Amino acid sequence: MSIWQQLRAGVRSLLLHKLRSALAVLGILIGVTAVIWLVAMGEGVAIQAQRQIEALGATSIIVRSIKPPSDPNEKASDGFGIAYGLLRADEDRIRTNVPGLVRAVPLRQISREVRCGERALDGVVIGCTPDYFAANKLAIARGRGLSDHDLDRCDNVVVLAHEVAERLFPIDDPLGAAVLVGQEFYVVVGVAAPRTAAAAIGGSLAARQFDRDVYLPLSTFRARIGDRIVAEQQGSWTAETVELDQITVVLADLARVPATADMIRDLLKRYHKTEDYAVVVPQELLEQAKTVRMMFNVLLLVIAGISLLVGGIGIMNIMLATVTERTREIGIRRALGATRGEIIRQFLCETIVLSGAGGLLGVAAGFLCRPAVALALRGVESLLPRVWAALPPDIRGLDPPLVPWSIAVAFAISVGLGIVFGLYPARRAAALDPIEALRHE
Repeated sequence: MSIWQQLRAGVRSLLLHKLRSALAVLGILIGVTAVIWLVAMGEGVAIQAQRQIEALGATSIIVRSIKPPSDPNEKASDGFGIAYGLLRADEDRIRTNVPGLVRAVPLRQISREVRCGERALDGVVIGCTPDYFAANKLAIARGRGLSDHDLDRCDNVVVLAHEVAERLFPIDDPLGAAVLVGQEFYVVVGVAAPRTAAAAIGGSLAARQFDRDVYLPLSTFRARIGDRIVAEQQGSWTAETVELDQITVVLADLARVPATADMIRDLLKRYHKTEDYAVVVPQELLEQAKTVRMMFNVLLLVIAGISLLVGGIGIMNIMLATVTERTREIGIRRALGATRGEIIRQFLCETIVLSGAGGLLGVAAGFLCRPAVALALRGVESLLPRVWAALPPDIRGLDPPLVPWSIAVAFAISVGLGIVFGLYPARRAAALDPIEALRHE
């Protein structure tokens, strides 16, 4: 018999027990679908994480202030509170000593109530320079951004984030209006375009929301708010003195990023007694994310492979029962001259049909991953709004791409498992003694 004839005979034999064959196919289908879906969802999450890192800029180096552990010896000059973090002198040193520097973007931030008339919200006041908008890909939807002129004159002007403008001015035009930030009034000169939130990246960078920001010139921040922040906690007053919260260093040459990061670390170490800063290199985070992505895919592949293994064991169990039921048929074929090799090929063809059918159906179900996830997310958003609001941005924006190699690997494994787990029943069928098989009832 040709291979094609053997496959047709295998299909006819399996159709004699439709339910049993369907259950065997279902096991492989679930395993293949699990491989494709898990890899796709893992890839979707990994891609979003990489985009967050890439958004920081491959040629950027982020230097952040970090509050050191409480130490009574580390206090401000007047003995009230502690002083830590980056200094304005650090920014000057970086600008002077770092070669190939495109720009250094300093910022200072603090939480403050933002009010206009009866409307108020808790916002994040960002003291920055005009370069901050370009460095963070913040577009201006209305009005203008901050200018060097605002910075030089310490003008009381602000640019509002999109959500802040909508909350404070649902009907009126915010441009030219005055808003109360803390205890000072500022004139609104611009409104930023909506900006997607940046998710947290490991322990290196915290999540960054842009929807409640209020941007004002860094010089104005220093003159109106100051470096020292006094707060009341549990009935006692505490104070912290921080000159800069962050400096984003942008270089012209990607190849110089690692060496420049080491140079900045050495420069800061020379002038800081304690390590109250952190140097984060998005390029290094990107490489780590790619490595973690590969490990994550392998782990998901192993987990989904277990489902395929269970399906293969199911096929083996069904084929062993088939051999027992068809013992007399095997004896007749052997008596008519069929060789052991032909018997083995016959049963292997049947297992390949089972595993191949399950694999193809699993691949077809794998293509439903993206629409199924989108439908599930829309359902959560409409039926469970509180749960939706609590979900992290990476999950809410999940768009799992179909990974081609996962389809090929899942289908190949399904057919391979069919052959491996069908080989023993086939060899057992071929090993039957023809005379004893003919006597079988």
